[in-house]
Amino acid sequence: MEKAIYLLLENGAWFAGKSFGAQPENGEVSGEVVFTTAMTGYLETLTDPSYCGQIVVQTFPLIGNYGVIPADFESVRPRLAAYIVKEWCRVPSNFRSEGDLDAFLKGNGIPGLYGIDTRALTRTLRDHGTMNALLTTKAPPYGEDILKRLRSFRQEPAVPLVTRQKPESFEGKGPHVVLWDFGAKQNLIRELTKRGCRVTAVPSFYTADQILALSPDGVLLSNGPGDPVDNGDIIRQVQKLFTAKLPMMGVCLGHQLMALANGASTEKLPFGHRGANQPVKDLRTGRVAVTSQNHGYTVRPDSLPEIASLRFVNCNDGTCEGIDYHNAPAFSVQFHPEACGGPHDTAYLFDCFLKLVNHTESEEFPCR
Repeated sequence: MEKAIYLLLENGAWFAGKSFGAQPENGEVSGEVVFTTAMTGYLETLTDPSYCGQIVVQTFPLIGNYGVIPADFESVRPRLAAYIVKEWCRVPSNFRSEGDLDAFLKGNGIPGLYGIDTRALTRTLRDHGTMNALLTTKAPPYGEDILKRLRSFRQEPAVPLVTRQKPESFEGKGPHVVLWDFGAKQNLIRELTKRGCRVTAVPSFYTADQILALSPDGVLLSNGPGDPVDNGDIIRQVQKLFTAKLPMMGVCLGHQLMALANGASTEKLPFGHRGANQPVKDLRTGRVAVTSQNHGYTVRPDSLPEIASLRFVNCNDGTCEGIDYHNAPAFSVQFHPEACGGPHDTAYLFDCFLKLVNHTESEEFPCR
């Protein structure tokens, strides 16, 4: 028999649904509740380390129809706190599928909720902003004490929870790129290796000196979870890499850390950008690309130092989506050029990065 389960928001609103996946430990799990508008790529969403500790809502109504395909994972296992869908598919159909969504969540200890109006929940988050929430087996009513506890909840710094613990090498005959792993999606490595790069992925706690000792031709700062200002030690190491004038590319959290290392500031977005349909404008060319995104913080354009130029902006709200740097051969983007899931409109940025690495950038085809 399916069990009832409830989602309680910090503003007192609650939604009643049914449980699938794992049962919450001690009957409840807390986290920041966020939504993604992606229509495909639920496996990539589930295994994206940037969702660490969050309660993730899928706005698309049916999830799980092509089952569980490990080849599509973006990390070894999911890190999100809980998963919410309108409906999950009990009989997936795909020749690569190795199971269904319910069994996958159970096997990884992730509680799930289904049977609620996920679009109504999304409207609530859009109207009131991202909130903390509690997934609980306890039925309403809920007292002020539990709401006060929810409002004071703050996730611990998440990068140490998702980074690899030792270096890992990926063979290639081209330039040597160090991937600084703050919760890196697997497709970052795929995009580099398919261009021939030899990749060394290193943990987030590596220092600039340790990275430089590997003699890289360039460094890619990965995506990752949480508030960028929680990573003070990493920011200081990024400053040292800028001093070394190495070619660098930052993606998502890596983009924010590069900005903070150069004196810019970040701020929390009302409800974040999460999905595979975010339009971004290149201010240099005027072209618009559709991008994959997953972030709750943004770099403030008015805080950029003179050695940095705003390069990309979000067409929906005008927020910063990319920066070119003039104190080093470096650039960064807030969106995900590696996609997975999502469009490949901006995959060319990996080629731009390799032009910096190979010193083939020209005035006719500038990368920054």
